[in-house]
Amino acid sequence: MKSLEKKLRFLPTTKEEMDTLGWKQLDVIFVSGDSYVDSPYNGVALLGRMLVSRGFKVGIIAQPDVKSGVDISRLGEPRLYWGVSAGSIDSMVSNYTATKKFRKSDDFTPGGKNDRRPDRAVIVYTNLIKQHFKNTAPIILGGIEASLRRVTHYDFWSNKLRRSVLFDAKADALVYGMGENAVLEMTHQLNAGESIEEIRGLCFASTEAPEGYIHLPSHAETVADKEAFIKMFRYFYVNMDPKNASGLVQKVDSRYLVQNPPAHHLTMDEFDKVHEYNYCYEQHPYYEQEGSVRTLDTVRFSLNSQRGCYGECNFCAITVHQGRTVVSRSQESLVKEAKSYRSHPKWKGIITDVGGPTANMYGYECDKKIDHGVCKTKNCVFPKKCSLLKPDHKPQIDLLRELRSIPGVRKVFVASGLRYDLVQQDEKWGMEYLEELVTHHISGQMKIAPEHTQPDVVHTMGKPANDSLNKFCDMFHHLSEKSGKKQFLTYYFIAAHPGCTEDDMRAAKKYANQELNISPEQIQIFTPTPSTWSSVMYYTEIDPFSGKKLFVEKDPRKKERQKFALADKKRYPKSQHKRQQPDVCS
Repeated sequence: MKSLEKKLRFLPTTKEEMDTLGWKQLDVIFVSGDSYVDSPYNGVALLGRMLVSRGFKVGIIAQPDVKSGVDISRLGEPRLYWGVSAGSIDSMVSNYTATKKFRKSDDFTPGGKNDRRPDRAVIVYTNLIKQHFKNTAPIILGGIEASLRRVTHYDFWSNKLRRSVLFDAKADALVYGMGENAVLEMTHQLNAGESIEEIRGLCFASTEAPEGYIHLPSHAETVADKEAFIKMFRYFYVNMDPKNASGLVQKVDSRYLVQNPPAHHLTMDEFDKVHEYNYCYEQHPYYEQEGSVRTLDTVRFSLNSQRGCYGECNFCAITVHQGRTVVSRSQESLVKEAKSYRSHPKWKGIITDVGGPTANMYGYECDKKIDHGVCKTKNCVFPKKCSLLKPDHKPQIDLLRELRSIPGVRKVFVASGLRYDLVQQDEKWGMEYLEELVTHHISGQMKIAPEHTQPDVVHTMGKPANDSLNKFCDMFHHLSEKSGKKQFLTYYFIAAHPGCTEDDMRAAKKYANQELNISPEQIQIFTPTPSTWSSVMYYTEIDPFSGKKLFVEKDPRKKERQKFALADKKRYPKSQHKRQQPDVCS
């Protein structure tokens, strides 16, 4: 099987490829809302490679035409199950802007035109399969769309609470979170003809509630009472860590949604392994003939060094999908992958990114969290860093130095966003790490995401306060000047987040001009994505942490006005107050 894995340039997506391999029937067929790019950044490609390495026959159908059965039926019917994913992004987020205008482009579609990903893709694809295959193999939902919609959730696009997508799709089960362990166990269980209902990381519908599981407020209760929805989400949110989470059950109409405890995080060795399959870092030729995908330019030579994030920004879905525990790959594995790029015909010596959800969370974690799971009553870094978390940038310094010493590597970029407060809190290595980035790993600019400047809004977002931002800016400019380079920071801001008014945006404009000496350009209007605290705030108009009423701007025109208030080209005069340039990280 290892020899097959090595010679298998792509997983089959046509019958001709199956014939070449001598495969009469596939065990698993993955259906995805993204084009098929053979890279570890593509979830179905990673899972498919993993299953093939275990002896299973796997194929991929990417972006099937939903108006006919031509695409969905071209590989036949799988022996074990269909795996259905909307792709790397929730289909509604992918298809619509924050003001509900249809997006014309899609970086995951050949040619870039947004004409292949249906709204509510996992529901549409499941119905498509059932339309053309009666009494077919089980249909298992997965990916970020299914993961974030696995319990009652606020859906911005219909402006209502929707029940679990498992019920709306009428699928057989749903794998949530990062699915490697759950998918592997499920595939073996189905192959053996055994039940999958006790697998961690799995949701399914049942006529009975299992004993010992926490009962969430029912879907009907959450629809009738916003306080019940907040209560439901709180139970859901604090039961996501495999070390200490309970199973959850929620009544939906006359049945129950059963959510088993989360699958265990990958070990470092397992995380290394799933990135070391024989990926070719290209789009499958079947889809390439329709045009290239823009996302490949970003991820082809990009190193995924870790997953998970303990930042817990209230508007971010990473906590619900990847978790609050950071799992890192070994330096050896990352260096090995980087060296493998040199044999790729499109390699030009540039590693486009080394990072994850947040660039500088590589190689360290809270020991208590690793042993006992996340704390259910407090966050790791908000409103201030927990004393048990010891930021340590030395592992990433060593990694970056090793990567840029590889023969044939001309430049190693760190393009993932930076958590600047953690740089300052690492008194031993923080300044050296930042100097390393400024000197070697950025191309004139560094991305940071303060998101706002006004204390009340920043607090509602779960972001660090301004004093941390100001100090970091001073550190960055001091080190850039020291290195003799003219470099700048790119700031990302959010308008119309719950709790934010137009006056707050004007105040942010003044602060950006006077204190940061910038005119912000990277400004996005807040989108309430499913299963985030901020989406709960948006729907309920209540601060779920204080119970107080919260202002929420819901008028699309006024949301645009908030954005324009910050983007206005008129400038306030720069502040005459000069902050002392730091030479140490304190």
